[in-house]
Amino acid sequence: MTRLPITTTLLLATLSFGAAPAMAGDAAAGEKVFNKCKACHQVGEKAKNRVGPVLNGVVGRAAGTAEGFRYSDAMSESGLVWDEAALATFLADPRATVPGNKMAFPGLRKDEETTNVIAFLASYAADGTRK
Repeated sequence: MTRLPITTTLLLATLSFGAAPAMAGDAAAGEKVFNKCKACHQVGEKAKNRVGPVLNGVVGRAAGTAEGFRYSDAMSESGLVWDEAALATFLADPRATVPGNKMAFPGLRKDEETTNVIAFLASYAADGTRK
C-alpha cells in the first residue's frame, strides 16, 4: 500500500468535497424568500404568467422559453440555461446579467436567500407539481 504525502491527501479530500452539488439550499426557507417574487411570478399547478413568467420547472430550462409569456429580445436571445449558477448570478443582479431584460427587481442581496429560493424553485416540476 502506497502512502501519500499529507498535502496530497488533504488536496484529494478537499477535491472530493467539491464534487458535491454546488448549492444545497433550504426549500422551506426559499418559499419565504419567494414572497419577494410573488408580485410578478407564480409556481404551482394553477400558476399563470403575470408580469413575469411562471417559474415551474425553471431550473434546467432555457431562458426566454416559458410558454405563453412575451419576453424581451434580450432575454430570448441571452442563450442562458437556468442552472443553479446562472440563476444565482441573475437573481443577484438581473439588469447586469441580462442587460435590456424587463425584470425590474433589483436582486437578492444575500447569498443564502438566493440559494434557498433556487432550492424552492427546483422543487417544482414543469407541470407545477412538487418533486
